[in-house]
Amino acid sequence: MFWNIPNILTVLRISLIPVFVSIFYLPHDIFALGIQPTHTLNLIAASVFGLAAFTDWLDGYWARKYNQTSAFGAFLDPVADKLMVAAALIVLVEFDRVGAVVSLIIIGREIAISALREWMASIGKSSNVAVAMIGKIKTAAQMLAILLLLYFDHIGSFNTALVGTLLIYVAAILTLISMTYYLRAAWPIIKDSYQ
Repeated sequence: MFWNIPNILTVLRISLIPVFVSIFYLPHDIFALGIQPTHTLNLIAASVFGLAAFTDWLDGYWARKYNQTSAFGAFLDPVADKLMVAAALIVLVEFDRVGAVVSLIIIGREIAISALREWMASIGKSSNVAVAMIGKIKTAAQMLAILLLLYFDHIGSFNTALVGTLLIYVAAILTLISMTYYLRAAWPIIKDSYQ
């Protein structure tokens, strides 16, 4: 089934990407009625990203619970996730909230592991690089970090910028660890295929 709930949620997530990116480029005069227009932009962008991240969890939950998996969903869901993370990181680099090196590590890993999974699937060995717990922890840290860095303003005494920055470094470290994990899992097959 092509237009099931998980696929609709995935398409919604992709459509939210240009929305949260473009929010930062809106003229601040639109929010002139507010006392802090930058805060309003941060809040809206973070809320849209949060909604997109929630649809990521929800489409996976729905697909498993109601057995609505499809080949299209299996292809599109990870693409949507990577587009969402890459777009957010590029915006955060431009607004000097994340370093370019950290963003390159995270985006580079996503591209490398996606290519590895694609290749492993083409030779019937996709189970060797199935999602591991380290990858799930990395994703959770990365999504929370991006959300906090998009918001960027204090919540009372809670410093979202500082916590988001610390979490994005944790996510970058976990990114390297998880990439090593997947490459080690695939290495025997890679080695055999070139002998």
